[in-house]
Amino acid sequence: MKPIHILLALTCCLSLAPATAQWAWRNSTGGMVFSDRPPPPDVPARNIVKQPGRSAEPSEPATAAQAPASAASGPTSAATRAESDAQKKADAEKATETAKQKAEADKLAKTRAENCARAVQAKATYESGVRVARANAQGQREFVGDAERAAELKRIQGVIATDCK
Repeated sequence: MKPIHILLALTCCLSLAPATAQWAWRNSTGGMVFSDRPPPPDVPARNIVKQPGRSAEPSEPATAAQAPASAASGPTSAATRAESDAQKKADAEKATETAKQKAEADKLAKTRAENCARAVQAKATYESGVRVARANAQGQREFVGDAERAAELKRIQGVIATDCK
């Protein structure tokens, strides 16, 4: 085998080496969590097994508090977990609904701001006295008369009153 082929094969093998997690900690049920991000703030420092800049410590056996609840408590813990899961689901749905409402409100505010800007510009144009032309149904240019100008200014003023708050 040529040296370049060996070097290429070695490079491929090394690039495919698995990535290692930088953080490891025990969660509230005693299970191990591996991640490249730090644990949430509610995880006690004693449950953090591995973090960047510190070598992995030998894991301690799970204490009674860290042991899985299903093995120790029986049906009451299952009911508690079910209630907890239902509460989490309700909270998630509420957060999702709140996010949707906020997104809709933001979209509506953006639309109103755009309408306001267009209305202010149109009002300035119609009040300037410049001849304004429109295209009719046949595509021909026709100029706006005084009555049409006044009606359009009234309509524009209504848009400004509703959207420019």
